[in-house]
Amino acid sequence: MPAEMMPAVAQRTAGNGRRALRFLLFVLIGLTILVTPGRAQSVPAVSDAVSIQWGACPPSEGTPDAGQECATLRVPLDYRAPGGRKIDLAISRIRSTRPDLRRGVLLLNPGGPGGPGLDLPRLFASLLPRSVLDRYDLIGFDPRFVGTSTPVSCGLTPEEADQALVPLEQPGGFSATAAFMHEVADRCASTSGDVLRFATTANTARDMDRIRRALGESKISYFGYSYGTYLGAVYVSLFPNRTDRIVLDSAVGPSWVWRQQFRSWGRGGAIRFPDFASFAAAHDDTYHLGGTPAEIRQLFLELIDRLEEDPLVLPDGAVLTGPLFRVLTFSGLYFDSSFPDLAQVWQLVNESTADGAVGAAVQEAIQALRPSLLDVEVPVDNRAASGLAILCGDVAWPRSVELYRQGFVNDSTRFPLFGPLGSNIWPCAFWHDRPIEHLVPITSNGPRNILILQNLRDPATPYAGALGMRQALGRRARFVSVDQGGHTVYLLTPNICGNDIATAFLAEGTLPGSDVSCPADSSARLVPAAGTARERAMKELLRRVRW
Repeated sequence: MPAEMMPAVAQRTAGNGRRALRFLLFVLIGLTILVTPGRAQSVPAVSDAVSIQWGACPPSEGTPDAGQECATLRVPLDYRAPGGRKIDLAISRIRSTRPDLRRGVLLLNPGGPGGPGLDLPRLFASLLPRSVLDRYDLIGFDPRFVGTSTPVSCGLTPEEADQALVPLEQPGGFSATAAFMHEVADRCASTSGDVLRFATTANTARDMDRIRRALGESKISYFGYSYGTYLGAVYVSLFPNRTDRIVLDSAVGPSWVWRQQFRSWGRGGAIRFPDFASFAAAHDDTYHLGGTPAEIRQLFLELIDRLEEDPLVLPDGAVLTGPLFRVLTFSGLYFDSSFPDLAQVWQLVNESTADGAVGAAVQEAIQALRPSLLDVEVPVDNRAASGLAILCGDVAWPRSVELYRQGFVNDSTRFPLFGPLGSNIWPCAFWHDRPIEHLVPITSNGPRNILILQNLRDPATPYAGALGMRQALGRRARFVSVDQGGHTVYLLTPNICGNDIATAFLAEGTLPGSDVSCPADSSARLVPAAGTARERAMKELLRRVRW
């Protein structure tokens, strides 16, 4: 669930704390990943390439241009009627500077659903090793209905969008939450009901093949994080003979689409939380949160209860509740590098709720952990609308409100730390459109050209789900387990073993002969120097993946 997935981002001042807090709710979307079925489309010849008019890209603050150029491609709204209505697909490119070494194109996806990817080439240009950059033109795109690709809306305010995308309990409890989610589904239908049913993972995969055709390539290579792994798996299943080298980083289990994927956060968060608890306990002299991991865990539950009874009102009027604090903490578990900021937030919240003091320091600490995003999309609820359209359109969700109530209660009991996060009732329970096709079966049919990367203690896409992806792809794939915590591996986790395997595969096509287990290794070799373009690109990519 996401994302991170978005065009331009910028740091905001403490005065924008309300927006920073709202965007905390989007943090988990980096996790969503789905399959939509459908019959594989006939594969056109390379001669079907269309003329692409490349030009300047929208401005992006904080990252170098790196020669990125952009264009718009027209694709069918409904692939069952390819000659009918068309929509815009925004694509981008940074070309290889070594024609003698160039192998082809590498499509990039940050996760989601709802994650913009138009600026990914300029970010990856600062992060990928030269051996990979020489081999490929880097290709980014905003998936259909996201960002600059014919964006959709549900007619929601920013506050409503934040509450709808990762549903948390509303004031008034479960019944009030269900009523709100029902209203969201109704408004999505009334605002964009003519197109939402075509926002599926399968159609996005078909869009990717249109990009391939437009570029005049017989095959594509692909790299996707989180939800992007499911998108990649759907593509390789629909178009197995159009794939070159495929990397799926932090994979979702195909059988979990979608409700079970979100419910897995309870177990995933419980497995990951001890990493942060150990960090906080080891730095008790600095943060004063407790001297043992057990004390840190108990404090977390106490802070949630405290904020439930007495929410923390920030200077700008934003309100930090127990559910929001849980989301904020889960967000901080995505990367070890976030632990100091997360511990500072805990410290300030603990001191504020203990003595009643409210200060700008809490607001600023939250923003340091989860910087707000510059709202460049129109409409303002595009991320929520496009993400929900995929989640609710890929597969039919249960309609029984009581089933969700029982699931929420059960998961909250089994996994008290993070069980409530993904187990609440979603707008998908009330979605107006039924799926237009079955899920695409993820199979082992095709060449052996897929590499799956997975941390053992990933809170967002837990290890068990990645094993499901490994099983589904069978002989086509090799699986790399990394003995570390957090979400994503390649370029973002400083593990030499995992990163070197991915680089060797992308650059040379070297796929391990069998599955690999990489030991823990937080290597300083992979940490960018402060103030460099690489560091800025990594921070931006971390933020997009976390969303």
